Amino acid sequence: MTTPRRGPGRPRRADQRATPEVIIEAAAGLFARRGFDAVGMREVAAACGVDVATVHHHVGTKAALYECCFARVFAAESEALTRAVATAREGLSAGPGPALAGLHELVDVFIDFLEDRPEVTGLWLRRWLEPDRHAELDARYSEPLYHAVEQVLAEADAAGVLSEPQPHLAVRSLVWSVHAHVVGLLSGANGARQRREFRAFAHRWLDRMYPPPAPA
Repeated sequence: MTTPRRGPGRPRRADQRATPEVIIEAAAGLFARRGFDAVGMREVAAACGVDVATVHHHVGTKAALYECCFARVFAAESEALTRAVATAREGLSAGPGPALAGLHELVDVFIDFLEDRPEVTGLWLRRWLEPDRHAELDARYSEPLYHAVEQVLAEADAAGVLSEPQPHLAVRSLVWSVHAHVVGLLSGANGARQRREFRAFAHRWLDRMYPPPAPA
């Protein structure tokens, strides 16, 4: 008696425990460390303990899997930052002090997010090393959050609670600074001290960038 053959691309029953989330998490770690070209689908499958047909069944092509990694990061970052952005915006009507406090909280949330998920920094830095490839990922999974924070700074400037004529430069400068901080954590010692020192630096940066307006 012969064993019925599986249909092409369908996972074995034992492999169905590997959900898309498990596959995407494993792939994100690999892509973050080595980039798109250096990671194969069989390697992703091996990291999940399944066969490559299971990976293709759940996520499709490698390009689709790569995008799934960024979509997953974007969802988590949006969840972390949306409330902090809203709080910062609400503080604008209360004057310079509450507005700056809201920006401090927003920066702390962003630093916490990247410190807790260093693979996010790895994914984006690998992507940005090849600016002409996968550029559509920026428009979908990076720029919306950039623009949300830029809008807070623009509204604060318009309300006169701080002066920031170029919010896009301010946001990008701080984002790159936090990514560099995370790279330092991954490659160096004294992580706890680095965390404290960088947090203090970020707060000083905000305070010096946006001092209270001089009395009229």
